[in-house]
Amino acid sequence: MNWLEHSVMAQKGVAKGKAGEHHEITIADQGTFHYVYGPFVEPVLKVSPGAVVSVETHDAFEGKITSESDKPSERLNFPYLNPQTGPIHVEGAEKGDALAVRIISIKPRGPQPVGTTCLIPEFGGLVGTGNTAMLNAPLDEVVRKIRVDETGIHWSDRLVLPYEPFIGTIGTSPEIEAISSLQPDYYGGNMDMPDVAPGAIIYLPVNREGGYLYLGDCHAIQGDGELCGVALEIPATVELQIDLIKGHGNSWPQLETEDMMMFIGSARPLEDATRIAYRELVRWLALETDQSEVDAYMLLTMCGKVRLGNMVDPKYSVGASIAKRYLK
Repeated sequence: MNWLEHSVMAQKGVAKGKAGEHHEITIADQGTFHYVYGPFVEPVLKVSPGAVVSVETHDAFEGKITSESDKPSERLNFPYLNPQTGPIHVEGAEKGDALAVRIISIKPRGPQPVGTTCLIPEFGGLVGTGNTAMLNAPLDEVVRKIRVDETGIHWSDRLVLPYEPFIGTIGTSPEIEAISSLQPDYYGGNMDMPDVAPGAIIYLPVNREGGYLYLGDCHAIQGDGELCGVALEIPATVELQIDLIKGHGNSWPQLETEDMMMFIGSARPLEDATRIAYRELVRWLALETDQSEVDAYMLLTMCGKVRLGNMVDPKYSVGASIAKRYLK
């Protein structure tokens, strides 16, 4: 039996996980892209629960790095990075609910080579940054443009990496703040979590009427931590199915796949991001399996798993998960 029929989305969603009307947001439809997650703009699209939406996204650089001779410091205008498509207004969404977003597909878009990775001054996991101040000189700027298709990542003539796409930045609007799309937090945002991939469902807390779903910053592949600050950034066409769960109650992003359940926490230091993720998982596990939080806590110390999303953004992101086979 298809696991989606037993997902949280199918069991609790307003549309019961059933696909509804189809919609599209192209680059032209979007017009102006957003660099903050916030409630102070008009939605680009309004949908009902169950809607299937095809969304065109820019890469994290809005296509401004076009060749390997480009210098990111000259092409990019910080903090105008991570352009977001949206927001999408979901009818009936109210504070305390959750948007259930099933990721159906992510396909590279545009002329080859569509993939970009690079070194940006004072940005990355193994260099001095504004938050980790060092006297060392920044590394030289380097840009790699890489051909990406659904058969793989063509790193060189001898090495083809697997195509493992995911959405680097996805979330809902905060209730009152407008927060940079470079930052992850309780609403989602720039989590850079490789599990936010085709086949997964992410549950995002609703903080304002309509939810206001934003997304962008798709990656063709990324190692744990997004070590140099940039993964393999691609413009993409993303197909999503959006449902609504009333009274969901979770205050941080939750992610479900066929095999596991995960919560994602974002904070600095890294330990606090991990604590948030595990705390949310403990509370959910206790509630869903009718056991005490103490028992859930002890169970996770034996079989919990941790996934590092990024260790380079203004806040770091960690996913804490449990295999579904332990929930039976």
